[in-house]
Amino acid sequence: MNITANLFVKEIEPCLEFWVTRLGFEKVTEVPDGKRLGFVILKKGNAELMLQSLQSVSKDVAPIANDVYRSALYITVDDLKPIRKALKGVPLVVPERRTFYGADEIIVRDPAGNVVSFAHHTGG
Repeated sequence: MNITANLFVKEIEPCLEFWVTRLGFEKVTEVPDGKRLGFVILKKGNAELMLQSLQSVSKDVAPIANDVYRSALYITVDDLKPIRKALKGVPLVVPERRTFYGADEIIVRDPAGNVVSFAHHTGG
């Protein structure tokens, strides 16, 4: 089984700087919706992420297009150092922290407002 997150965003283009330029994902699939992007698939290693514009969602699955919510991603990484460097200047949701379950975490929001937590598990 594989689970891939699909984040619904107002506009895809502003999110690409965050995911592609800063975090090194590659855009592997692109579906236009008029003059804008309606859907993309991004990949980095084994990680896959889909972004879909709300306009595209309204055409595809109309009942969920008007829901008011945000998504959250929890991404485990081997090392926070490159993440810290890539996210320089991006506001943190909370200061970088160590959790009671032994994870060092950096938590930010992407340009669409989704919470993205990067975690390195230290084991205690």
